[in-house]
Amino acid sequence: MPAQSAERGRGCTTRVFGVIELHTPAEIEEMRPAGAFAASVLEATRDAADVGVNLLELDALAHELIRDAGAESCYIDYHPSFGASPFGKVICLSVNDAVLHGLPRDYRLRDGDLLSLDFAAKLHGWVADTALSIVVGTPRDEDLELIALTESALEAGIAQARPGNRMGDVSAAIGRVAHQAGLEVNLDFGGHGVGRTMHGDPHVPNDGRRKRGLPLRAGLVFAIEPWFMRGTDEIYTDADGWTLRSKDGSRGAHSEHTIAITDDGPVVLTAR
Repeated sequence: MPAQSAERGRGCTTRVFGVIELHTPAEIEEMRPAGAFAASVLEATRDAADVGVNLLELDALAHELIRDAGAESCYIDYHPSFGASPFGKVICLSVNDAVLHGLPRDYRLRDGDLLSLDFAAKLHGWVADTALSIVVGTPRDEDLELIALTESALEAGIAQARPGNRMGDVSAAIGRVAHQAGLEVNLDFGGHGVGRTMHGDPHVPNDGRRKRGLPLRAGLVFAIEPWFMRGTDEIYTDADGWTLRSKDGSRGAHSEHTIAITDDGPVVLTAR
């Protein structure tokens, strides 16, 4: 999610500004089915991704799973200020130098493609958002390393998401993983609050300073989503008006979970 955005669309795509909700333990329990559903769709589309599979086929699979579950897509009518039009699909599929918001298109996956899948949906009134990256077919070591870095950064951020810390502790933990690997971090897009809507406050930057920012309290629910590029921290928008690509053509990877802060620590609602 961008650091600042205005969004239009149906219920799960409207951002609420300036309001940070704290959810009760009962509400967090109610969110679990949405988290499990989002995780299951991501797993199903990941497992279906293979050399020769069309991105539109993966989107159709996700759409079918949404319909079967009686869920609601958070993407199909999603129209933020940075999008050229409503998204029109139900999953983001970003290939190689497409690093975020990949609009599914008529493209058949090739051997060695680095594919990032990002999915959000609403079920029983609650939203969950999650992402992962894989290599299709024969992997390159540098791609596997980049994916592992985003996963390590996600784990580091989640570990800091506990009462008594601040958002800066989460962000600094994410950024530290990137910087230790010699990567720069783009701060235009990051994590975000999740609840009845897909994108809300607080914003969760992928780099920051410890002991700064929002105090973390039990009841906060948000998505943590590190995404890194191998050779740059600059991006541009593809001609489709949605897909964000690295400025130098280098590949990107993306990992994301929706988590809830409880008195006992973080709970990963989208655990796979």
